[in-house]
This record gives sequence, structure tokens and C-alpha cells, in this order.
Amino acid sequence: MSDAVGLAILLFIAAVLYTSVGHAGASGYLAAMALYGLLPEKMRPVAFVLNLIAATPTTIQFTTAGHFDRRLFIPLAIGSIPFAFLGSSLTLPDSIIKIIIGIALVIASIRLLWSPRSVADDLRRMPIWLGILLGIGIGLVSGLTGVGGGIYLTPVLLIARWATPKTAAGVSAAFILVNSTAGLLARLTKPTNWPEELPVWAIVVILGSVIGSTLGSRVFGSPTIRRILAVVLLVAAGKLIFE
Repeated sequence: MSDAVGLAILLFIAAVLYTSVGHAGASGYLAAMALYGLLPEKMRPVAFVLNLIAATPTTIQFTTAGHFDRRLFIPLAIGSIPFAFLGSSLTLPDSIIKIIIGIALVIASIRLLWSPRSVADDLRRMPIWLGILLGIGIGLVSGLTGVGGGIYLTPVLLIARWATPKTAAGVSAAFILVNSTAGLLARLTKPTNWPEELPVWAIVVILGSVIGSTLGSRVFGSPTIRRILAVVLLVAAGKLIFE
């Protein structure tokens, strides 16, 4: 199996798994690209593109299924959009980018291993000012690493009891969409060396995201698959940090 085919398969799997829980899959895409040796500076803009592609049908699926809360989303988006743009516009050495992305993948793997308890009967309202601050922090990290931020936002929403798991997934999907758009716009302001395989990757991610988001908005994901994916992220993180 060629590297191009193998990477496309991993991207498809990541899209299905991540969108099934309301995420767009950037940490999975970054992990796959790291395993196949793509340069860190090339990984970030590609992750934004694939994230944007995956987040669009995911947002639509979860929103139309009734799993979205505008009161949660707006403060988070207000804080995150400008800082996602700022983070993406920063140019850092490859060695620093590798460490930042590696740490992001470790956090993402922990998130996948963690299964929240049900909070449907014990919800609280998120303070607007806190939502804006949270959006600023996650937005900046999103821009720096190329992820959409849902992998960090979802557990916060659940731990704070601001949303049910399904609503957290819907809000996170929309949050990823706006962050990825802001990050990509920032990257387009400077020359970018796009991989020739990007159109193929885009197609497999579209297919994976439609399948994953359709299933995820109506059924629960498999804990076993999530654990396997978490291990893959840890391997990729180690490859980035220690090589």
C-alpha cells in the first residue's frame, strides 16, 4: 500500500470517528500526517482545510437534529474568532510547532479516553464573560496548532454542566467551523505550499464526515474505537515531540 493511499484511509477513518462525536477531526488528521512525515508548517493549513470541510456537514447534522444552543455558542465564538486568526497568522519554528501540536494531541487522546457522566438533569447556564474568555484561550490554541478547538471545548462544557453530551457536540461542531474558517483565512494571507494530494484528502474527509455525523447525531460512538484512536494520537504525539 502506497503512502498516499494509506494516509487517505487514515484521514477517512479519522473523519468518521471524530464527526460521530461532533468534532471535525483535526487532531486525527494531524496525527495521520505526522505518522507519514509531513512537515509541521504544511500540516497546519491542511488541517484547517480538512477541518472546515468536515465541520460543515457535522454542524448541519447536529443542528437539524436539535442539538445546538445559540446562547452557549455566541460568546464562545466572539472570543475565539479573532484569536484563532491571530494564532494562525503567527510564524513559529518547526521545532516549536511540533511540540505544540504534540501536546495538543496528548490532550486530545486524554479527551477521547474520558467518558463523561450524564448531565441532562443538572445543567447550569454559562456566564457570558466566562464564555468569551474560554473562547479566547481555545481560539488562540486552535490557531497555533491547526485544530478547531472542539476537542478542548467539549469536555469543558460537560464538566461545567453547561450542556448535555449531544448539545456539547453540536456547539463544538459550530465552534470548530468558525475557528477553522478564521485560521484558514489567516493562512491565506501568506504563501502556502499545498500538497498535491489535498483534493483527494478533501474528498475522503467529506465522505467520512457525512457518514460519521449522520451516525453520531443519532447513535452513541464505540468506547473501544475511541480508545484505539486515543492510542494512535499518543503515538503520533510521541513522534512529533521526540524525533
